[in-house]
Amino acid sequence: MLRRLFIGLVLGLVVGGLAAAALVAGLHVTMFDAGAGGIAMAYLAAALTGVLTGLVAGKPIWASGAKIEAGLKAFFGALIAAGLMFAARKWLTTEVNLEFIHAGSGAIGQLPAASLPLVAAVLGGFFELDNTGGDDKDEAKGTASTPKKRVAEEKANGKAAKRKDDDEEGDVEEAPPVAPKRAKR
Repeated sequence: MLRRLFIGLVLGLVVGGLAAAALVAGLHVTMFDAGAGGIAMAYLAAALTGVLTGLVAGKPIWASGAKIEAGLKAFFGALIAAGLMFAARKWLTTEVNLEFIHAGSGAIGQLPAASLPLVAAVLGGFFELDNTGGDDKDEAKGTASTPKKRVAEEKANGKAAKRKDDDEEGDVEEAPPVAPKRAKR
């Protein structure tokens, strides 16, 4: 459980860091301003970060049978990320200086380089903890027990008895019995 939490936090930090780097280095947005444009940019960036985190954290979209789950996580990730951005802008007012990476200086909730990785890390940890999908061990265990389940189901459904009846009709030639091997002395 702690391993999953750690993986989710790291994955979220990476996704949030990449989103923040795209804003800071690509669009030269070092601070979400207090005006309407800055606030809209903050919530839009958080929502996009939530979508990306939902697509890759937990059961990623490229995993077999994960398209619907990843889509739902992406949708709700956008909503939750916008809510987390609201909380960060409202209550994370501690001043940080990120000038050494050319990412501005100000309150944590005002800086994309500080707030987006935090939002994505919280979402990544949540999605990874929520992922109850099987590990590689579970998949290997499931494939090993599949033939046993099939045989048990056939016996329960009467298919084995029907097959035995078909063999007695004479349509199928039976193989001669194999003698047991003798132990070496």
